[in-house]
Amino acid sequence: MPAAPGWHVLAVLSLLMGFASISTDLYLPAMPVMSRSLHASEGLVELTISGYLIGFSFGQLLWGPISDRYGRRPSVAIGLVLFVIGSAGCALSESALVMIGWRVVQALGACASVALSRAMVRDLYEGVRAAQMLSILITVMAVAPLVGPLVGGQIVAHAGWRAIFWTLVGIGIVTFVALFTISETLPAERRNHEPLGGAMARYGELLRDRRILGYLGTGGFFYAGMFAYVAGTPFTYITYYHVPEQLYGLLFGLGIVGIMGSNILNSYLVPRFGYDRMLLAGTIIAAFSAVMVALFAHFGWGGLWGLVVSLFVFVSATGFIVANSITGALNNFPGRAGAVSALVGAVQYGSGIIGSGIVGIFANGTPWPMGLVIALCGIGSLLSMRLLYPVTGRDDGRCLPVPLEVTELN
Repeated sequence: MPAAPGWHVLAVLSLLMGFASISTDLYLPAMPVMSRSLHASEGLVELTISGYLIGFSFGQLLWGPISDRYGRRPSVAIGLVLFVIGSAGCALSESALVMIGWRVVQALGACASVALSRAMVRDLYEGVRAAQMLSILITVMAVAPLVGPLVGGQIVAHAGWRAIFWTLVGIGIVTFVALFTISETLPAERRNHEPLGGAMARYGELLRDRRILGYLGTGGFFYAGMFAYVAGTPFTYITYYHVPEQLYGLLFGLGIVGIMGSNILNSYLVPRFGYDRMLLAGTIIAAFSAVMVALFAHFGWGGLWGLVVSLFVFVSATGFIVANSITGALNNFPGRAGAVSALVGAVQYGSGIIGSGIVGIFANGTPWPMGLVIALCGIGSLLSMRLLYPVTGRDDGRCLPVPLEVTELN
């Protein structure tokens, strides 16, 4: 690999990073149609998101150590094969339960692309340049959910819901071919030959640290609320409020615009106020707006737009919570950034399983189950900040709480 990889390499890495959004957001507008086609309740169809999150959450805990030992490219290649197989299985499914199983397989493959693309950036770049490249990839993650539902709505309108998953098969094959146009980023001499069992055991050690639990809690509860939003809004907007499937993507895209805006604002404010203060502000915004979502959902205040506006505020808190909670967790154990990063990702998407799953289980044809889950998650995110206290008046530009005793793990 050349010392300064070109835009071709960055384009491939960007495509890999976008798999988390592509795999789910593309078929969101098709969920009501899928429910009728598969003769399944809306709650059971919503569980296809939970099945995906199960594979995505636990899978990335495995791919990190595997790629450290055997290399990035072969690991991603195997993941892409699983993704193609899982997508084809979804397209051929004749029942919601079968589709849930294939979604797990699809996610096991997709999470390899997402998790290892970040590792590949760290292999290729250092210092400020690495931060710049990661920022570009994160931007792609925000753009993909904006475009996905719009494209998915057009596909389902003109070719049916199964065509969405055949499209994903094609994307997986194209990405597999593109992967082999770039070189391996982790040379053999830099690989870690530690047994996989030892690498997995370190996760338990990290979970004994109180501050990491605080950061995991703020991000995890918020992600549960976010995936309750992802699972609940297709039926809320399309079925309950009769929004055309082609326009669902526009309403969903409003939230993505809010996420992008809050991330930009956070990048300007963090140097001044520190990531813990910005995290606290984000959890306050999330808790307040989440309660408002529940009230609008239960009483119907403002109709569709009352719910859309309150959800927009809640979703926009992403820019203040996700990046800052991850930064705080990584800064506690800089020598174990890889393990902490995988743990954070697993907790975030694992909590999404719970959030989307509860919405699916208690779905009753109204926005209320989604609103209640979002409210509880927003409050939980705020309460998790208590693990980062006591508070001092000291302002070092980086953090608000007094550092608790953090012992370097052996």
